[in-house]
Amino acid sequence: MRVLVIEDEADTARYLCKGLQESGYSAAHCADGLEGLHLAKNEPWDLMIVDRMLAGDMDGLAILRTLRESGIKTPVLILSALASLDERVRGLRGGADDYLTKPFAFSELLARIEALLRRTGVREDVDELQVADLKVNLRSRRVERSGQSIALQPREFRLLEYLVRHQGQVVTRTMLLEAVWDFHFDPKTNVIDVQISRLRNKIDKGFSPALLHTVRGVGYLVGLRD
Repeated sequence: MRVLVIEDEADTARYLCKGLQESGYSAAHCADGLEGLHLAKNEPWDLMIVDRMLAGDMDGLAILRTLRESGIKTPVLILSALASLDERVRGLRGGADDYLTKPFAFSELLARIEALLRRTGVREDVDELQVADLKVNLRSRRVERSGQSIALQPREFRLLEYLVRHQGQVVTRTMLLEAVWDFHFDPKTNVIDVQISRLRNKIDKGFSPALLHTVRGVGYLVGLRD
């Protein structure tokens, strides 16, 4: 799930993106309203978190109004230090799907995100993914193979979830960099190779058949191979 965070307060933005990524979401951040609007209109997002009082020429409500006038219906959660009833009503009537005041608890933010995605039908109505005897529970974030529990780090879980969601398909390095690491460029490191190796050791070592395959020169694939 791709979440766009438009927030000009650096500490809040870091807190949001870190928490979202640890919770299995792919989070991209923009601090400028105009740039955020450009990203919101030109890339696919499952949800947007927009600060109400952005510095510069375009605040959160202006972004929201432009998106709705353009026919973009992506769920939007407004964050704001303006906590009065009038401001909350203004935000919701302006096209926001939810309005959360600062300061906030991340657990509440996460619950509101989950509710929005359920309400708008964005998140698939599935709790568990499976390939052969490998099971990935999206709700409890538990992974097991042949009934044996496998402990994964948050990034490893995101990587496995993405691969399993695309089971039987070759997933390229570029796709993984964008979906799991939020890179829109190649950082020229072996970060993917290292994580794939660690993941393979956890889900394939000691089990048969192997499920995580390298397609040389192209990318990676999860599934049964002839």
